[in-house]
Amino acid sequence: MSDLDALDPLVVEQHLSRLPFVKIDGVINVRDLGLLPSQLYPNLITKPRLLYRSAELSGITDEGKAQLRSLGISHVFDLRSDTEIVKYNTPVPTIDGVSVNHIPVFRTEDYSPEMMAKRYQLYASGKTEAFMELYSQILDHGGTAFGAILRHVRDRPNEGCVFHCTAGKDRTGVIAAILLKLAGVDNDRIAHDYALTRIGREPARAKIIERLSKEPLFASNNEAALNMFTCRHETMMAFLDMVDSRYSGVEGYVKRFIGLTDDDIATIRQNILVLATEETPALRSMV
Repeated sequence: MSDLDALDPLVVEQHLSRLPFVKIDGVINVRDLGLLPSQLYPNLITKPRLLYRSAELSGITDEGKAQLRSLGISHVFDLRSDTEIVKYNTPVPTIDGVSVNHIPVFRTEDYSPEMMAKRYQLYASGKTEAFMELYSQILDHGGTAFGAILRHVRDRPNEGCVFHCTAGKDRTGVIAAILLKLAGVDNDRIAHDYALTRIGREPARAKIIERLSKEPLFASNNEAALNMFTCRHETMMAFLDMVDSRYSGVEGYVKRFIGLTDDDIATIRQNILVLATEETPALRSMV
């Protein structure tokens, strides 16, 4: 089966019904980044119910808002641009008892028609090197946005958060990888988490294709539209290699682009990790 083909709905439902996926009504691709073992600290795992990733929240229902709060989430970080929100009519929601923070990775001018045409052409190729160019743009522009999330983890270790972009794949995948890498999770598990978006996005497959079909580049090229949403294991592995070679690793990146110190990094790592005990739920297996 090609990774562009639709998945068996029964298989999708089986995966979505168990960790790391969690249910928030009206939102797709929601995952808990907890229970992952640290390679740096063998007796520690990432803390469950602290860090969640998802697609955009504009469709969240009242039931979904209650579910979100029940997961221990008190802060939302929205990485989308103003242009996206207006273009797709997907406003930032209001959720009682939850701080919703709009922290765009890209400025409005980065979403000019010319810039978007270039970005779409890269996405449409589906090639790993194209995604590396896109992800380097995310890293270069994302320091302020990613810094807000990292400082939240540093300063509020007992307050769960969810961060998201539109599909919960690229910008979301980059900051998820940064957090997991700081926690010492090995590259293969980070890439596995990234690839799970293949399953998490599936319930919105038709909606995604319909939305992209309105873009000139994708109007008559369904394969190009689907290439935009590929999330291959090897793509994230290549990204992590690129971070090491081009940005002096994740720690080098957060120091240079965000201004974090060694003490900040140590505190973030300490806040993300907890001791794995016999009472800890079984580590989620590789799907």
